[in-house]
Amino acid sequence: MLHTGNAPINTPTCSRLLAKERPAMDDSCQREPLFTFGVIADVQYADMDDGLNFSQTRTRYYRSSLGLLRKARESWAHSAVRPKFIIQLGDIIDGFNKGHGASSRALEKVLQEFRLSAIDVHHVWGNHEFYNFSRSELLHSKLNSSVLGDSSLGGDIYAYSFSPFPGFTFVVLDAYDVSLLGVDEDSLQYHTAFNWIREHNSNEDLNSPPGSYDDLEQRFSKFNGGFSKAQLDWLDSVLALTDKKHEKVTIVSHLPVHPLSTTPVCLAWNFDELLSTIQSHSSVVCFIAGHDHEGGYCLDQSTGIHHLTLEGVIETPPDSNAFGTISVYEDRMVLKGFGRIPDIDILFPDTSL
Repeated sequence: MLHTGNAPINTPTCSRLLAKERPAMDDSCQREPLFTFGVIADVQYADMDDGLNFSQTRTRYYRSSLGLLRKARESWAHSAVRPKFIIQLGDIIDGFNKGHGASSRALEKVLQEFRLSAIDVHHVWGNHEFYNFSRSELLHSKLNSSVLGDSSLGGDIYAYSFSPFPGFTFVVLDAYDVSLLGVDEDSLQYHTAFNWIREHNSNEDLNSPPGSYDDLEQRFSKFNGGFSKAQLDWLDSVLALTDKKHEKVTIVSHLPVHPLSTTPVCLAWNFDELLSTIQSHSSVVCFIAGHDHEGGYCLDQSTGIHHLTLEGVIETPPDSNAFGTISVYEDRMVLKGFGRIPDIDILFPDTSL
């Protein structure tokens, strides 16, 4: 059974920053990076006219999101330093496709854009992946990029680690390891998740968040999920090894895990347990997520861990964009943002003190 109580969260001086308030790049990183990688979130492509988000407050540009991905791919292809890999942070196609029998066709269009770059892509799974496909189908699909890394976890949990450069490790997490999405309603996984969410959400429609806008209880919605004890234990073991090797670790997930890097309605169910795990390890330097299309950022100054939530392509006007290239140095990562995404200087914590 997963714990969803109030695990300690060491964030006394952390506050959510708007895009214009985030720490911009300085001039000290004009030197050659060790390596670079691309980041993009919530493409959510569907061959349909523009619509509105769940709360009817922002426009979603379904059809033009494919064109924005194409511009991102072209930018990476022509950059001075070619990205070593790309991280796609989930919700690659929209759930609309499922009801119109277009899931496979839409996915192939998006994956074709990525293939044209000839750069390895690490795919993260979000709620829209599970709207279109079952977990079993995803595990046997081209969205399973675990072959590019290593996982001793086993089973059907989609989590793995990879090391693109000596001294640096990336961990891909499965934020829907415990979820109502992508599993049979008569399965143990479904009933475990259902009992968990029902403790916090009494609405008839579980996609309707409980509580008020700024209430952390809002996270207990069907479009979110959580991390099982098995996955948390695996992550703990991976980070224990990276601690010993004095590596720098970046974790990626579709769901954010810090309350001040997103709105409560977008948080993972047991974000507190995930935070407690990573806060106990010195090797973690950054946590990158999607899901919240408005984006967000905060620096947990008690640990030095940066929490970055990337703005979504789906709510980006066709004349703008939302992707980034991150250059990695010995002492920092520098995000060069395009369109809606601001530049950010991600300084690594000083662990020598």
